[in-house]
Amino acid sequence: MSRDTRQTRCMKTELKTRAEGDNGDLIIEGYFAVFNRETELWKGAFEEIAPGAFDNTLNNDIRALINHEPRLVLGRNKSGTLELHTDSRGLWGRIKINPNDTDAMNLYERVKRGDVDQCSFGFNIVREDTEWREDGSVKWTIREFDLHEVSVVTFPAYEDTCVAARQKQVEEHRERLLQAKRQKLIERVKKIAETAGNQ
Repeated sequence: MSRDTRQTRCMKTELKTRAEGDNGDLIIEGYFAVFNRETELWKGAFEEIAPGAFDNTLNNDIRALINHEPRLVLGRNKSGTLELHTDSRGLWGRIKINPNDTDAMNLYERVKRGDVDQCSFGFNIVREDTEWREDGSVKWTIREFDLHEVSVVTFPAYEDTCVAARQKQVEEHRERLLQAKRQKLIERVKKIAETAGNQ
């Protein structure tokens, strides 16, 4: 997939809320991505995030958003209101909620009640492996991301553009296989014709 294609991925997770410190700072925290978990994009097409995929990107200027909306900023790593790190499980994040931001406080209460418990992240793919399996299925393992944002989302879903781009890759691969089979068949017919002509 093109490195220029900006994408999102979503997952159901266990976002938690809590108050911490003497000031009672309000926190939303949890995993925004999990390693080594195979996700089925559609029947026979899978994707997985490899450990280390975020290692070169956590120093980016990354925002925490509500539903990927740039105008609804919950936190930012450069300002210290968003903390991100990886461990053996995946990409973990901690957002410090602004009590003077109505949208952020409303979201905090929704997460606290369990009405919202899913998250997503926006990125470009820097490096990935593609495994074309003998059974006709395909698996992409993403090795490196360029991360832009993480989001707490109401309805997580793979973007149509992402699925369409992946489907195009599969179609192009199948077309290349078909062309190779045609070429082999043409070469076989030529050899048979040449052998028959020499007899």
